[in-house]
Amino acid sequence: MDTFEDRFDGGWSWWEAAIEEAQEGRWVRDAVERQVIKDIGAATNPLHGGRMAPFTEDSWHVRIGRIANWAGVLRLAARSGGWVLQPVAGRIPSSPAGMTELLSGIYAVGEQGEIWMRQFLKAELPPEGEIAKAEGFLTGPGSVEDLELFFYD
Repeated sequence: MDTFEDRFDGGWSWWEAAIEEAQEGRWVRDAVERQVIKDIGAATNPLHGGRMAPFTEDSWHVRIGRIANWAGVLRLAARSGGWVLQPVAGRIPSSPAGMTELLSGIYAVGEQGEIWMRQFLKAELPPEGEIAKAEGFLTGPGSVEDLELFFYD
């Protein structure tokens, strides 16, 4: 099954696997990987003004759009480095984990934003709790927004 929870849990697992490899020194990013991480951060600026997720005062369109934006950015990032995004729901990341696993883990949540946007445009509202979880995964302290801080290279 490929539910939000499956994507969310898989996303965290794959993200954590890649970060652990980097922090343990088994994955040392090359110059392309460093630049791609910086570019992802620039392209996904959530423009939250320092507010903490969930962004309940923002419109549904803005909230869902902020999440969905990650999917396109990650597809471009993967193409730029020749990495192939992998489905993460119910799967274990490759070992050693690296850029493919990192991008795939984050992409799972961004792609869910695209699913929600298609539903929203048909007047179907996503569950508030799921939106809040996705926002917390992508923005705020200790989240993907702080990605660069997790690397010591």
